[in-house]
Amino acid sequence: MFVVSRRRFVVLTVVVLSLLYFLQVTLRDAVRAVPVTDAAVPRPQEEQIAIEAPVVEAPVVEAPPEPGHDLCHGREHANATLLMLARNSDLSGAISSVSQMEDKFNKHCNYPWVFLNEEPFTEDFKREMTKLTNGSVSFGLVPREHWFQPAWIDEDLARAGRDKMVAQDIIYAESVPYRNMCRFNSGFFFKHTLLQQYRYYWRVEPDIEYFCDMTYDPFHYLQDNNKIYGFTISFYEWEPTIPTLWSTVKEFIAKHPQYLAENNAMEYLSDDGGETYNLCHFWSNFEIADMDFWRGEAYQAFFDFLESKGGFYYERWGDAPVHSIAAALFAPRDQLHFFTDVGYRHQPFQHCPQGADWKQNKCTCEQWNTLDYFQQSCIPRFHRLFK
Repeated sequence: MFVVSRRRFVVLTVVVLSLLYFLQVTLRDAVRAVPVTDAAVPRPQEEQIAIEAPVVEAPVVEAPPEPGHDLCHGREHANATLLMLARNSDLSGAISSVSQMEDKFNKHCNYPWVFLNEEPFTEDFKREMTKLTNGSVSFGLVPREHWFQPAWIDEDLARAGRDKMVAQDIIYAESVPYRNMCRFNSGFFFKHTLLQQYRYYWRVEPDIEYFCDMTYDPFHYLQDNNKIYGFTISFYEWEPTIPTLWSTVKEFIAKHPQYLAENNAMEYLSDDGGETYNLCHFWSNFEIADMDFWRGEAYQAFFDFLESKGGFYYERWGDAPVHSIAAALFAPRDQLHFFTDVGYRHQPFQHCPQGADWKQNKCTCEQWNTLDYFQQSCIPRFHRLFK
């Protein structure tokens, strides 16, 4: 009996010691796994994806006003407007976007709104938009020649291009109205009569989300810091939609090298000095920018050259790569600005501010859910411009 009890005691002791050792190792590894940073935010396991490049500090810029600053009083408005291109059928989405913009920013500033449509706005649309703001509201009709496919486009060739994209399962492959919109936003919106009196604009689309309060006037920021283009999201374009765009850009540059700015952002667009395009672009559904840049000689010549090639219809050239390429090449890189502190979502991507910006601006987005350092983001490339 004594031998049996002793064996049981030894076995029990070994088991207990093993369990204690296993528990110690587990706790130690768990502690090591916790990121040692006050900015660490938990993320669901299924959202863990590769990061293309390590986080690089953004260039130092002038600090915005402190929270609680009366951001639009005591100083004249910038020469600016809030701009929305919408259809009457977008009413509910427009109400949502305008309401958020007013709540997060414009209720303090009362900047004017300009709404554009390729068809006349209904009285219901006008009434609902006017109720949402204390700023002035204007409604404009897009001229036919700025919207519809030009008569000189070879429709057989354009249809063949659309059919090819349908076979490739590309979004908006068959849509001519989508191409109309891209062409209009690329080369004509800033020519509209209602916008002639303004220099700066903030592009707002239906059905988007703003997550954070603005603590300063971004129009004044652009004006005071000599910026011409501001964005929140940057990633890669789908190459089958723009197969000949970069060769067209190179052809234009060869003809007009005088338009290339010193210290431009070619390195954001290309990994080999401009031989090929890496497809990076700023997502243009959010833009705070200077229309005088689009109205300038370089961009006008650039757009006219693109227009002459027909790529808006023979392919599916978007205003995002067109704007991005122009801003990156025809302006110095320090005139481009990443609005890190503006929380924004356009389905399916979003930018969520991090650290102190998130807390200071009372953001409601989850900090892990930001495209900035996911594999498909071009933000690391933008940051490297300023290393």
